[in-house]
Amino acid sequence: MKYLLVALVVIIAIGIWRNNRRKAAAPPPPKPRLRQPEDMVTCAHCGLHLPSSDAITSPDRTHYCSTEHRHLGPR
Repeated sequence: MKYLLVALVVIIAIGIWRNNRRKAAAPPPPKPRLRQPEDMVTCAHCGLHLPSSDAITSPDRTHYCSTEHRHLGPR
């Protein structure tokens, strides 16, 4: 009976050890891709720097940070 208990503990220990080795051998997850850098533009009214994708461009190619500043015009 004593040997059966020792054998059971050894089998469980080997199973846990092998399971941990499989997890450690798994490749790390891929890194998330970074966004490409964007051009920064300056608001013609307040001078705020913001990415060109967030800027509001007027017909005369002037950049603004909001529609309110676009209506107010350049300083």
